[in-house]
Amino acid sequence: MAGWVMWMLAAGVLVVAELATTTLYLLMVAIGLAMGGVAALAGLGVEWQLLVAAVVALAATYLLRRSRFGKRSRVKAERDPNVNLDIGQSVTVDQWQHDAATDGAGGEFTARIRYRGAMWDVELAPTATARSGLFYIQEIRGSRLIVGNSPEQH
Repeated sequence: MAGWVMWMLAAGVLVVAELATTTLYLLMVAIGLAMGGVAALAGLGVEWQLLVAAVVALAATYLLRRSRFGKRSRVKAERDPNVNLDIGQSVTVDQWQHDAATDGAGGEFTARIRYRGAMWDVELAPTATARSGLFYIQEIRGSRLIVGNSPEQH
């Protein structure tokens, strides 16, 4: 089997693996392998094929990392609806309790509610208004739900 075919088969295997991971990094390496195959098709020696594949893979990975697709989102797990499916769900709070702060500041509003068949501690988000009614979960800190007046605030 010709050398360029092996390069293309290896690139194809990485493209299939990329479909499982969806990170795009394996795709960048697959592009490098495909360019190694082009170098083999052009008649370059094995050392040049390896060099072309490595340089193209590294350059493609670097460019991906610098693009918006390669940057990680900096959302905390406790506020990320992809991690905690409760984020954005609605809860009903009948009565708030005002806990005075020990440092003389305003304190915080807390409550106990039944959510998903269990009792939860609820804390009012700093931007929310303390009133009875419907609230939306913005964050989960341990066993405490942080709620706000609208679902868009998280």
